[in-house]
Amino acid sequence: GMEPDAPGASVYSLFKAAAEGTVLNPLRVIHPTAFENIGLMPAATALATLDRQLGKQEGMGLVIKRALDTLSDQFDAVIIDCPPILGVTMVNALAAAQFLLIPVQTEFLALKGLERMLKTLGMVQRSRKIRLDYLIIPTMYDQRTRASRDTLQVLQDRYHGSVWFEFVPIDTLFREASRLGKPLSYLQPESRGSLAYANLLALLLKSNPASSKAAARPGSDNIPVTANALAEGLLP
Repeated sequence: GMEPDAPGASVYSLFKAAAEGTVLNPLRVIHPTAFENIGLMPAATALATLDRQLGKQEGMGLVIKRALDTLSDQFDAVIIDCPPILGVTMVNALAAAQFLLIPVQTEFLALKGLERMLKTLGMVQRSRKIRLDYLIIPTMYDQRTRASRDTLQVLQDRYHGSVWFEFVPIDTLFREASRLGKPLSYLQPESRGSLAYANLLALLLKSNPASSKAAARPGSDNIPVTANALAEGLLP
């Protein structure tokens, strides 16, 4: 893990450079990790002030996309983690993303948050004339509780075709991994949480752009990649 206020460039540095009319090489923002082939472009505490300080400046909505476009030949995949709140960070994430993963805790209050999130997504898509498929990931599922079971059922009924056909179970080892600053897949690869995310990763890897292009070729046996195919586990 990294400390939020560790010295060095961060995502906030990209926004600050853009606001000042300068260009910061995104490679300077990528920090190496202890894990092979994984780099981290960290946030910073200052990012919390982004909307107040720079939100009204022109060109702030494409900072992340422009940075990632320059790195497209150096990374197979990029995961952007942002809060589910409409602001500069979310607008940047949506502009840069090709597909959305929306984790939702299996509790009823989270359903309300999901509704607001999807309304925000629709509003941004209409205003920016973009369309993004998404996959809802049920998380922190506890089959012992009726609340979790009922919430999972509501997700599957209400958002059929956009909900992952599996779920991430509640697993106390996630907290231990967070405390140690290491991925759970390295600490306990056979834990319930690790196996669930491994299944999700395997599914997503089958939906990479190369697979999508192959699926469009005549005579291909590949199934076209859609949110529904992901949700139903239809990929080969």
